[in-house]
Amino acid sequence: MRLPSPSHPIGIFDSGVGGLTVLRALRRRLPHEDLIYLGDTARLPYGTKSPETVRNYAVQAARLLVERNVKMLVVACNTASAHALEALRAEFPHLPVIGVVEPGASAACAASLSGRILVIATESTVQAGAYDQAIRRLRPDARVASRPCPLFVSLAEEGLTEGEIAEAVARHYLDPLLAPDRPDRPDCLVLGCTHFPAMATTLAKVAGPGIILVDSASTTAESVAAALSTHDLAGTHERPGRLRYLATDAPGRFARVAATFLPWSLDSEAIELVDLR
Repeated sequence: MRLPSPSHPIGIFDSGVGGLTVLRALRRRLPHEDLIYLGDTARLPYGTKSPETVRNYAVQAARLLVERNVKMLVVACNTASAHALEALRAEFPHLPVIGVVEPGASAACAASLSGRILVIATESTVQAGAYDQAIRRLRPDARVASRPCPLFVSLAEEGLTEGEIAEAVARHYLDPLLAPDRPDRPDCLVLGCTHFPAMATTLAKVAGPGIILVDSASTTAESVAAALSTHDLAGTHERPGRLRYLATDAPGRFARVAATFLPWSLDSEAIELVDLR
């Protein structure tokens, strides 16, 4: 087993393209680090799969990145972070493994004044209770509600993040929980899926003033930077870091949908098609 080196890239994976929000935050925070992003587009979404299947898929994705000599694994998928972190740490004990749930929970605890926090995520993430547990560990007085919003993933993948359709779906999910006359109305909305930041404008409009939206991407980037320092793995490149993209299916669609999540464009020919086993 090859030990990680500061010169090696950081490996990031997600079930699809939503984790590109984390890649973008890492690029901004760590501009000289090489990054490899893997989207398991052949098997998305993870959010409707069983915990056992999610763990198996996550280990397979991580194994491919480890074969590319990454120095750290970033699980840019809330569902995989909820179900597979321990399995990944057991499978790859020589690598730091960072998920997005703990950083997101930390950001929510810091943002909420009342301690009333609403988490929106995929069905599997909500069922795992990962955010609830992580938030209560940090803030035992918190009152956490969770709501699965699976259609947000499809809307983000289709680029339908604003307009009548997106707003109608958002109101369907959120209006019952955010009614102004509710005594338990939250003051913090956690976007517990890496696809959901693409809908931030619509979600902010539906939530209204007084509710803070929390996206775990930037907090995750800070956690990665801290882990690199702790493990003496910070890169020493003076050049801008290189970006590589891998997908398990449809690189053309990957490149097209990526435009929803990244401020730069992708050429489908720059996306390597890979197979996970």
